[in-house]
Amino acid sequence: MLLRRIIARSLVQTGVFAALLFGPAGTLRWPRAWIFFGVLAVAGVWMIATLYPKHTAILEERLKPPFQPGQPPLDKILVGILLVTLLGATALIPLDVFHWHLLPAPPFAVSLLGLAFFLFGGWLTYRTLVENSFAALAVRHQGRQRVIDSGVYSVVRHPMYAGASLFGLGMALWLGSTTATIAMLATILTLAVRSVFEERFLRRELDGYADYTRRVRWRLVPGVW
Repeated sequence: MLLRRIIARSLVQTGVFAALLFGPAGTLRWPRAWIFFGVLAVAGVWMIATLYPKHTAILEERLKPPFQPGQPPLDKILVGILLVTLLGATALIPLDVFHWHLLPAPPFAVSLLGLAFFLFGGWLTYRTLVENSFAALAVRHQGRQRVIDSGVYSVVRHPMYAGASLFGLGMALWLGSTTATIAMLATILTLAVRSVFEERFLRRELDGYADYTRRVRWRLVPGVW
């Protein structure tokens, strides 16, 4: 049952991205988008195959809705903003590439760098799920929750947010929209704000988290912030 739910959720998410990209584009003749979905499919199958059944707790957690009982009202607002900015910036990519041409497209070498960002962001997300079975979609205290400071959590305090940031930037760059790349900064800014809110919540609710923030200085980007 769990595996079927995971596959169904993955298909729905892929369908949403396909609709947001190919719909506004008005065509299926978009090689970079097909490469993007090919990479996404291979990565998704690999992640499910390696996480299931060993890491069923985090898979169950990630299947929960983004708005949950006990979630602070501010977090619900931030999650709403995240969804709007991410989906909006995604829909902007085909509008800019095929219709508006608001800014010059990034050079091919930069687009390739975007594909690397996307892949590395996916890897960061995967490692976050492996390390932290408490990586919930909503900010809330989980009864058995403990501080995770191993793996990617020993480098930055919010590796999932770092991975999501690279995913969004990489997607926009690879698909050829400088305008959407800039628009993705709104999503990243919202993630940054949410990271600050989440840390305040965890300092208050989770024993040992304040000490963890003193050991690991960086939230999203090592050496920067």
